Amino acid sequence: MYKVDVLVQGYPGRSVCNGGLGWSTTTLLRSEQHRILVDVGAFGVRHFLEQQLKSRGVTPEEITDVVLTHAHYDHAVNFVLFPNARVWIGAKELSWASAQPPGFNPLPELYVRELAHSPNVRRVQDGDTFLPGITAIASPGHTPGHLLFYVDLPEQAILFTGDAAKNRAELLSGSVNDTCDAQASADTLKRIWDIWKRVPDTLLVPGHDLGMRLHESGEPFYVGERLAAINAWFGDTLEPTRINLCCGGHASRYNV
Repeated sequence: MYKVDVLVQGYPGRSVCNGGLGWSTTTLLRSEQHRILVDVGAFGVRHFLEQQLKSRGVTPEEITDVVLTHAHYDHAVNFVLFPNARVWIGAKELSWASAQPPGFNPLPELYVRELAHSPNVRRVQDGDTFLPGITAIASPGHTPGHLLFYVDLPEQAILFTGDAAKNRAELLSGSVNDTCDAQASADTLKRIWDIWKRVPDTLLVPGHDLGMRLHESGEPFYVGERLAAINAWFGDTLEPTRINLCCGGHASRYNV
């Protein structure tokens, strides 16, 4: 049995003029023996991630495992902050990422190199149940070796989709932004829906959105309220202008 906390809420958007926001979901799973992070975010969330862990009485040294859906910077780079953790990533994903030359893409070359050589890294295959109740499922498209993670809990099934299904719009439209292989992504979305529908009340945690469950009608609904805003300094003082990035209403703390 795991206690589940979404520490960093994924956001379904990107900057219009200045590239990706990199706001991806980070989730903490806790049992008596394990403290697991599923995806660990980009540089920009480091202070907030530290605060979130501290508020739950967890230190970076106590994290036993970091589980990565794929190697892109906004999901992977903060693995270096957890010195005692085993780092789990798809074997196919790491082989692919390691073979890519430096380029204008989301792969963090130096962090991929460290993943490829670190003795703390474990390579996961499709179908492996590599931690108690957690199974890896191949989900190519966004990247060739992307993995879903299905958590089989006694009272709650959870499906982590990473960027195979980044947000509600991708799930409902059946198409995705940012893919290495459009047909593979479409096939993966069908696989996600099949898994999601298999066990009633399964919680789906996407890479860049709020968690969702399914109504009896089969339509997804969000769990919690969106928390997203920016302070900007446009004036002559340090009094900020707050820009709310939530669609309708005020943000509040996210609860699973």
